[in-house]
Amino acid sequence: MVSFKRFGPGVVSTLTILALGVQTAQAQKIKTEMPEDLLPKSIPTSAPTQAPKRVPAPVPVPPSPTAMQSPVGTPMVSVPMVQETVVAEPVMPWTLADAQGLLKTIEYIGKEGLMPADYQPAALKTAIAAGEGDALDALASRVFGWLIEDLRDGRTPMVARVQWFAVDPDQDTMPTGQVMAQALADHDIAGVVDKLAPTNPDYAALKTELNATPMANKPRRALIQANMDRWRWLARDLGSVYLLTNVPEFQLRLVVKNKILRSYKTVVGKPGRTATPQLAETVSAVVFNPTWTVPQSIVKGEGLGAKVLANPKWAAANHYKGFKAENGMITVVQQPGPSNALGLMKIDMPNPHAIYLHDTPSKQYFNSDVRAFSHGCIRTERAVELGMTMAILGAQMSATDAADLSRAGEYKKVSMTRTFPVYITYFTFARSIDGELKPFADIYERDTPVLASFKAPRQLKTTQRTSDEAIIQLDNPL
Repeated sequence: MVSFKRFGPGVVSTLTILALGVQTAQAQKIKTEMPEDLLPKSIPTSAPTQAPKRVPAPVPVPPSPTAMQSPVGTPMVSVPMVQETVVAEPVMPWTLADAQGLLKTIEYIGKEGLMPADYQPAALKTAIAAGEGDALDALASRVFGWLIEDLRDGRTPMVARVQWFAVDPDQDTMPTGQVMAQALADHDIAGVVDKLAPTNPDYAALKTELNATPMANKPRRALIQANMDRWRWLARDLGSVYLLTNVPEFQLRLVVKNKILRSYKTVVGKPGRTATPQLAETVSAVVFNPTWTVPQSIVKGEGLGAKVLANPKWAAANHYKGFKAENGMITVVQQPGPSNALGLMKIDMPNPHAIYLHDTPSKQYFNSDVRAFSHGCIRTERAVELGMTMAILGAQMSATDAADLSRAGEYKKVSMTRTFPVYITYFTFARSIDGELKPFADIYERDTPVLASFKAPRQLKTTQRTSDEAIIQLDNPL
């Protein structure tokens, strides 16, 4: 394994030189080869390839509510109406010693931001007193299954996760029955906490802060609990290299081996129907000098198509090209250039929401403290630098070639030969890019349902993996 110390300076030097805009002759001197074990060859897609396996037959529950109606002029993707099923826990034999270990783990689970009362400690204590047998097996298996699910997937029910579309793969890679069987075989019930808790150091920082916060400070403790749970909604291990943006912080970070290598200011979606959803996607390509196909809400709804066709000189001056099909539909494409709505760089991360990271000609918005102005996509400061970094990391491109492509002024799509994830998250209490734990404004008011769910009794888990809210496609960077 190559250490971060060896990797870090080379990339930092490359980024510094690129950011300063030095000439190609100097950039050629920079070593840009990356360790082979740094990036995975591929990562799982955000949707599982098959439904998670369950041990006993599940119990049906009513279908999810009907998807919301489409706002006027907004493309929508309907959400399939699927029959969600309640997760049933496997029943396994328990010794008294293992049951007592479970009881002790439950009594101390508050240190992980969970609620001991959720796991029926009084009933478990009574069952232990009655001795080994079917009753103890059933109760201990059930509450341990609940504890596994909450540590691995989060306690918050899916209905309280507003605009949550990031599929957590952990229940596929660490199914409940497998985790339970291993814990019982090893007689190590308490070890399940370390096995399932998020590995990100930001989660550990929140845990430390929770245990240092007086019990009397209930609002602060509740906010920390809610944000610890948000980490559990994601994959337990985010990977060696990834991009992560915390929407309320208005920052994007490039993380390598748990270190922030580079950070960038962002502009995110306006509150309301243009709010940025929470996603876990994969970088597939970097586009230098992108074109922008203008959405029909602007082409037709705002009359841009007719204006482009009727005023060729104006269209050329603004880098628009218009095309009229036989059926009368007008398509308008803005050509590459500094005035392009996507700026000089776009990072492709295919998803049904049409959300991506991109540059912008409107740099003035990065000077605002609250940067929620977009139609959902994430405008990124120093985007060309970021794009060159992605080309170096993900396509094994030299610094020289990346710099040349960015300056060429022509459309160029660089596909990734090595893939890595992008996480669009929403934390209202978290470590900032400076490493300081602090609250962030709840700009989309997503805290309320999460906090309410922690005050309510624990809900049984179902097979639902993401929000059943309608997917709103807002492919409009303006």
